Amino acid sequence: MINRLEERAAVNYDLVFDKAIDRLHKEGRYRVFIDILRNKGSYPNARCFGGHNGPKPVTVWCSNDYLTMGQHPKVVTAMEDALHDVGAGSGGTRNIGGNTHYHVDLENELADLHGKDGALLFTSGYVSNDATLSTLAKILPGCIIFSDELNHASMIAGIRNAGCEKHVFRHNDMEHLEELLAATDPDVPKLIAFESVYSMDGDIAPIHEICDLADKYNALTYIDEVHAVGMYGTRGGGISERDEAAERITIIEGTLGKAFGVMGGYIAADKKIIDVIRSYAPGFIFTTSLSPVLVAGALASVRHLKQSDVERKGQHAAAERLKTLFANAGLPVMKSETHIVPLMVGDPVKAKQISDILLSDYGVYVQPINFPTVPRGTERLRFTPGPAHDEAMMVELTKGLLEIWDRLELDLKQAA
Repeated sequence: MINRLEERAAVNYDLVFDKAIDRLHKEGRYRVFIDILRNKGSYPNARCFGGHNGPKPVTVWCSNDYLTMGQHPKVVTAMEDALHDVGAGSGGTRNIGGNTHYHVDLENELADLHGKDGALLFTSGYVSNDATLSTLAKILPGCIIFSDELNHASMIAGIRNAGCEKHVFRHNDMEHLEELLAATDPDVPKLIAFESVYSMDGDIAPIHEICDLADKYNALTYIDEVHAVGMYGTRGGGISERDEAAERITIIEGTLGKAFGVMGGYIAADKKIIDVIRSYAPGFIFTTSLSPVLVAGALASVRHLKQSDVERKGQHAAAERLKTLFANAGLPVMKSETHIVPLMVGDPVKAKQISDILLSDYGVYVQPINFPTVPRGTERLRFTPGPAHDEAMMVELTKGLLEIWDRLELDLKQAA
């Protein structure tokens, strides 16, 4: 017995952790977070820390604050007003002191945005996906979830935590999805989970075709509109609004941390489903609610983008211009139907090298995208030009990338 205890005590935990980190370094996947601050009122200009000569000016090219709403005067003012009105924190979970009129107002605005009866706020888009999908499947007896193979990690986590049967269909492959649906018991509850905009490739789901299959096989539908809300549709309701499909979707999930420029996640659906998730989802029940300061900012952003199309038009124009410049220069820009501008590298070490050189030599901040965010061998740089990225910035960026590609002797024909 003593020998066994000695063996257990001999486990070198530090060595285990060191090996885990070393693996990431050897694979070129170790992630480094850049220490920066954005300059209020002059985005995409920012300043980067970590050097010996004080902060260095940089241009941000990879933010998910797609429309620069995090800098908008209406949003900033709303947050300042809320801070001085009610203070900083929410005070607890929604059922223990953390429910405010700001939360109620924002949920009403989000329900209206998507044409649904109700909405429910979460602390992030990750939590809203995880909590909703896992709870739904547990409520529906014998539920089977059909998931697009490129769904976000938060959706995968929610499906895994549901503990239910799942089937993964090939990306946007409706024939494969129907094969899977047709092979299941027609009396079993079914849910099809997919995204509207897939943020790493920039392609779009065939929403109406998915809804047609859902109608045919009596399945519920769950769409992640995280990279589309605020960005598409006449009021920013996402691809489902743009394609006039919102009323066909059972549950629409979105974020307040990307195009709306603040923080938080949500779902919109009919009141019965909202009540079920509100009442049963641990990720909602046991989490301190969003600060009313954040909610006030998100509320101002949602209301503004329902009325204004200026930011959307500016962003879409910038994305198309950057795609054109990259393509004309012969850079390996991937095909994208949306505001995402991915540049294929195909190697994690090279992707990190390019990112480092851009920052150190050109003052350009863009993070490399590696596994597990994308499959191995498809590592890339992901650019998200916004309405404030001007022509001069884009031209300089393109020239810099061409110089780096030449310096590292990379293949310009490696476009996906």
